[in-house]
Amino acid sequence: MQTKETYRLPVTIMRGGTSKGVYILESELPQDHAAWEPLLLRLMGSPDKKQIDGLGGSQSVTSKVAIVKRSERPDADVDYTFAQVSVDKPLVSYKGNCGNISSGVGPFALEKGLLEIRGDVTPVRIYNTNTGKIIIADVHTPGGQVAYDGDFSIAGVPGTAAPIRLKFVNPAGTLGKGLLPTGNAVDTLDVPGYGPVQVSIVDAANPLVFVKAADLGLTGRELPDGLNADPEKLDLLEKVRGLAAVKLGLISDYTRSAWETPGIPKMTFVSEAAAYTTSDGQEIRREDIDLLSRMMSMQKTHPSYAMTGAMCTAAAAVVPGSIVNQVLSPSADTQFIRIGHPGGILECGVDYQEDGSVPKIEDTFGFRTANLLLEGTAQIRL
Repeated sequence: MQTKETYRLPVTIMRGGTSKGVYILESELPQDHAAWEPLLLRLMGSPDKKQIDGLGGSQSVTSKVAIVKRSERPDADVDYTFAQVSVDKPLVSYKGNCGNISSGVGPFALEKGLLEIRGDVTPVRIYNTNTGKIIIADVHTPGGQVAYDGDFSIAGVPGTAAPIRLKFVNPAGTLGKGLLPTGNAVDTLDVPGYGPVQVSIVDAANPLVFVKAADLGLTGRELPDGLNADPEKLDLLEKVRGLAAVKLGLISDYTRSAWETPGIPKMTFVSEAAAYTTSDGQEIRREDIDLLSRMMSMQKTHPSYAMTGAMCTAAAAVVPGSIVNQVLSPSADTQFIRIGHPGGILECGVDYQEDGSVPKIEDTFGFRTANLLLEGTAQIRL
């Protein structure tokens, strides 16, 4: 019997926002980046719907990896590379970033001594290599150590924890094509078998494609279990996303979107604020939110809301005529936009300067929490 090689990899498992991932020092990985994909697939137990033989949790939000090192940039303390490991495909995507996983990078970097703790709150300047953008995470560090306990709660995570403020600096144009990469606030996509659909393709923190829920026969109040059980709607949503990816120049064939660019653009459908019930039975009042929104993650419904998605939604809200701008409550305060999602309410904001039809986005921001769950060594049999 042939014995497989075992790679012993020091890992930290953290919850970041409403996601959970494996955090790794880049120095612990092979120098040849081509060797990362098979290693990360085995680490997470992919491809397998249960990820039973790895550290993944069988959902896209629990099959993520953060790779971190001390930065050589003058404007950053650490460099962070995000890897989305597909659950059921032999695929690792480095396209785009995850804002929820980003919220764990600051605490992880401080725990590993990549920078010094400074006072009760330590700002960690994070350079995300996927998007080429800077994120500043304000981490609570009283008494010279990272604080995880606190009284701040976020929808989609039980209990409370210490807040982490994330500011995405100059977030527009992760693809190098500006806030509106097509040059338009609204584009029309001709969806095969369905017809024309109006969308807004906006790129801030991550590129998203927004569509009105009603234009796809949806309400905006859908919950993940119900939508995930509707293969026709899932196929329609992926068609729209794939066509948007073609328009962005990411792929040439929209039917290959799930394989060639599974993570971006992120598919998002929105509608005007309305009362709804969350996945855990909480009743949300119409007056407590500014819009309804649902995001897709790796061709399934996101159980809550991606943080980078919230950042892009906040930016899209101030673009005159965009799909998000059209459904946003007229009384909304752009410093605290309240997004109603399957897990509850997410507040976020945007600082911007009006500049004709395309505003200049200075930063977007929001609050997350994180928790250190495990430190150990993964035994990876290659």
